[in-house]
Amino acid sequence: MAAGMYLEHYLDSIENLPFELQRNFNLMRDLDQRTEDLKGQIDSLAKEYTANARTLSSEQKLSILRQIQQSYSKCKEFGDDKVQLAMQTYEMVDKHIRRLDTDLARFEADLKEKQIESTDYDSTSSKGKKSDTRQKEKKTAKTRSKVKSSDEDSSPKSAQKKVKLLQPGEFNSPSANFGNVHPSDVLDMPVDPNEPTYCLCHQVSYGEMIGCDNTDCSIEWFHFACVGLTTKPRGKWYCPRCSQDRKRK
Repeated sequence: MAAGMYLEHYLDSIENLPFELQRNFNLMRDLDQRTEDLKGQIDSLAKEYTANARTLSSEQKLSILRQIQQSYSKCKEFGDDKVQLAMQTYEMVDKHIRRLDTDLARFEADLKEKQIESTDYDSTSSKGKKSDTRQKEKKTAKTRSKVKSSDEDSSPKSAQKKVKLLQPGEFNSPSANFGNVHPSDVLDMPVDPNEPTYCLCHQVSYGEMIGCDNTDCSIEWFHFACVGLTTKPRGKWYCPRCSQDRKRK
């Protein structure tokens, strides 16, 4: 692929990337603002509850506590949505980086292949010129040998003694075998070894993930597919290991 065409294709592929990133960042900023508003409501309800705890009836106390609990649940949902947006943004940028690395490796392999082909052509042309020169020298030697033989035959000594001239043997030029050069296969860029791993599969974060509601969970985050989920469940969710531990208790 020509350098100009490659650059044009790559620029076309990342044309919408800035707008997608800006959209995700705006959504995360909006989630932050809504979370801050809910935290303000929780503070107000908590102050109201503590200031009037002695005068409020049981139903009023229960109503305030429910409102506080609902606000906390909303904050948690907003936090989960923000984490999903952050992971989506990371995957979006990482996808383009991996494509760039792969294309650059392929482009470099093409350049190496062209250089090898050019070297093979120059080497073959040089050997051809040397072979032509040696053939000319062989013809010249044969001509000189014939002239010398004719002179000796015409001399007086030729009647008494004939000299047998040896003709030079055929010239065999060494042949060079050039193997087919194959460029190295293009491999995907390895994952950053410093990047943390999650889930039961011990892989890096990708796609949609869900967090275990057990604060002591050793893994914490899981891929939807690894735990058999297709959509986000309602209410609290525990991973398979934590679910078994809770059942034992």
